[in-house]
Amino acid sequence: MSLTVSVFGTGYLGATHAAGMAELGHTVIGIDVDEAKIARLSRGEVPFFEPGLPELIRKHVDSGRLRFTTDASVAAAEADVHFIGVGTPQRKGENAADMRFVDAVIETLAPQLTRPSVILGKSTVPVGTAARLAARVRELAPVGADAELAWNPEFLREGFAVEDTLRPDRLVLGVDKASAGRAEAMAREVYAQVLDRGTPFLVTDLATAELVKVSANAFLATKISFINAIAEICEVTGADVKELADAIGYDERIGRKFLGAGLGFGGGCLPKDIRAFQARAGELGVGHSLNFLREVDEVNLRRREHVVGLAAKCVGGVLHGAKVAVLGAAFKPNSDDVRDSPALDAAGKLYLAGADVRVYDPEAADNARAVSPKLTYSSSLEEACAGAEVILVATEWNEFKQMDPEVVAGMVAARKVIDGRNCLDPQRWIDAGWEYHGMGRFA
Repeated sequence: MSLTVSVFGTGYLGATHAAGMAELGHTVIGIDVDEAKIARLSRGEVPFFEPGLPELIRKHVDSGRLRFTTDASVAAAEADVHFIGVGTPQRKGENAADMRFVDAVIETLAPQLTRPSVILGKSTVPVGTAARLAARVRELAPVGADAELAWNPEFLREGFAVEDTLRPDRLVLGVDKASAGRAEAMAREVYAQVLDRGTPFLVTDLATAELVKVSANAFLATKISFINAIAEICEVTGADVKELADAIGYDERIGRKFLGAGLGFGGGCLPKDIRAFQARAGELGVGHSLNFLREVDEVNLRRREHVVGLAAKCVGGVLHGAKVAVLGAAFKPNSDDVRDSPALDAAGKLYLAGADVRVYDPEAADNARAVSPKLTYSSSLEEACAGAEVILVATEWNEFKQMDPEVVAGMVAARKVIDGRNCLDPQRWIDAGWEYHGMGRFA
C-alpha cells in the first residue's frame, strides 16, 4: 500500500531515508529549515557523498514521488506518518547529546496534527527521550492521544546507507504499550516490502528501542578499541595483530568483523554516541555501568597520537619542517564525512608539531578544508606525495590500497610509509624498498 510519508531532517540520515521510502513506493515529503539544502535536493542534488544516493534522489524527484520543502504544515496536512531524522550532535563542552533539533520537530509538528497521526523517531536519542516526547505530542496535538509517537532507530553504515535502508538486517520499533497500537500497524504498512522479504521485525517498549542503537554502537566501538589495545601489545612484542585477529575471528562467538587495528573509529555516530551513553547513564545514577566506555574512547584517541610518534621516528625524531603526505581526510572510505575523523585529527596533530602536511582525499577535501582550513590540501595523490619524507595512509580508499609502491617511489623523497589502516600489502612495499610501519604489525 502506498502512503504519504514525511521525513523531518534532510541530512545524511533524513535524505537517505526519504529516498528509500520513495523507492519502496511511497510519496515522500522531505522537510528541513535549511533553504539552501532544500533547493539543492529539489534539483536532485545531494549535498554530501553517499554512493547510490544521488541517483535515487534524482529518480524520485523526477518521478514526482519525492519532494522537499521548508513548510512543515505541508507534512502535517498530507502525510500519514512522520519520521524524525534530524541530528543529535554532542553538546558543546559536554558529553551529552544535544536534543534541540529533535525537540524542535515536535514543537513545530505536533500543534498542527489535526487528524490521527503517527510519528516515528529514527534519530539516536538518550533513553527516556521517546516517552518524554510522546507525552509532549499528546499535550500539543489538537487530536490529543490520537497522535502516537514510536521509536524506529536507524542502523545505517555510511557508504552503504542506501542498501541498509532498502535491505536492513533488522527493523526495531519501540511503542508505547498504553497507546492505541496504530504506530505498529502503520510501521508494518510503511515497511511492507521489506517485511515481505523476511526481515526480522522486533517490537519492543520505547526504552528498549532507544537502547538498541546506542548499545550496538557501544559494542562496535568496544570491539574496535579492543583490537587496537591488543595492537599496542603487539607493537612492543613483535607479534602481528592482523594474524592474531584472523585467528581469534574464527571463533564464532567473536567473529572477524570490526577487528581491524588501525587509527580507530570516528564519524558522526560512534564517538558522540558512546559519550552521550555515558552521560545518560550518569544522569540515571548508573554511571559506573559504562565506565569502561571511557577507556574505549581513550584507546581510540591514543591511536591518533601513536601515528604522529611513528611519523616523527621516520624523519629522525623531529617533525618540524618534515614533509608528510596524509592520504585520507574522511573518517572512512566511500564517505566525505570528516566529523571526528581520525585521519584529519592526525593531520592536524602533525601540522601542530611543525610538519609540512599535504592532505589528499578523493571526496572529502571540501569538508576537511571547512573544518581545518590551515592544512594544505592536494588535488591528487601525485601532488600530495611529491617530495614527501613519509606517507601516512589514514583512510582506506581503494585508490590508496591499490597504489603501486614502485610508482609512488618516483614521487617521494624517502621510501617510508605508515599504514594507518593496515590496508596495504606489507611484503609488496618492503620488496619495493620501502620502510613499512603497520598498526600492531611488522614492529
